[in-house]
Amino acid sequence: MSGAAEVVVESVSKHFTTAAGLVRAVNGISLSVEPAGSLAITGPSGCGKSTLLSMIGGLETPSEGRVRIGDQIVSELPEEHRARLRREQLGFVFQSQNLQPFLTAVENVSLALALTSSPEGYERSLELLAGLGLGAAAGKYPDQLSGGERQRVAVARALVHRPRLILADEPTGSLDTDNSTAVIDLLLAAQAEVGATLIVITHDPAIAERLDREVKLHDGAVVAEPGRPAPTGRRSRGVRV
Repeated sequence: MSGAAEVVVESVSKHFTTAAGLVRAVNGISLSVEPAGSLAITGPSGCGKSTLLSMIGGLETPSEGRVRIGDQIVSELPEEHRARLRREQLGFVFQSQNLQPFLTAVENVSLALALTSSPEGYERSLELLAGLGLGAAAGKYPDQLSGGERQRVAVARALVHRPRLILADEPTGSLDTDNSTAVIDLLLAAQAEVGATLIVITHDPAIAERLDREVKLHDGAVVAEPGRPAPTGRRSRGVRV
């Protein structure tokens, strides 16, 4: 799949009914990301960042408003079509890598291609892992890898099918500084090489500064979009995706 996707969020809200009453996790958010652009979503824990990302990625549907990716109104698609969109056009990276423990690193990555019936498969997965410095670890299982290595496998899995949109929810939250830098390097390199749009949730100001724009949330709403110079360091060191 080629061609970065524009993302448009229009007056999106997500409400949950609980025993304590109505919870407004996301409350009337509007934002957009141009094709091949990058956006950092920041804010305190519980402000609605992950819920917003889940609605952008079609994992949840809004209570109000709509989400558009490219020419598709994701929030109005039936679940079967949203699942296909996620499988074929989106790449997800989470803080918890969610790797299959009974599959090797290369098998975890190539599983994403198997689900799309891609002819590239195993060789593409090996090449990508090698580009991420994991060629020697391709045959290892997740419990044989370090935390940073597991997260790089998760990044490879998200990128292997060349998504139009990469969504990353605290991808460096459990990593040390060196591994955090490596992971964001990889995501930015993938964005440039694959030609994708990138949205990252992060608590780390250093990561937010490397993306094109930053939107801050509080209590489910946008409270600020800081103005700052254009980011630097958008490409990583020699990573091929």
